[in-house]
Amino acid sequence: MAKKKLENLTFEESLSELDTIVNHLEQGELGLEESMVLFERGLNLSKISQEKLHAAEQKVKILLEKNGQSQLLDFDNESGQK
Repeated sequence: MAKKKLENLTFEESLSELDTIVNHLEQGELGLEESMVLFERGLNLSKISQEKLHAAEQKVKILLEKNGQSQLLDFDNESGQK
């Protein structure tokens, strides 16, 4: 299977591939060269994923501002979910 270019991956595809890379690296069965290639791709996937998350957060902020709410509120997992 050919690997997609990083910029063409969805956020979910990036996370899935990153998870696969981490699993391969943790098994310790790869040679140094292949490990380094996977490690570099993993770093790039992580960076792309962070950029996509930041862009999504910015979009949410803009949408909230359009609706009169000036800032994002922190998610509180303990309030209202017991």
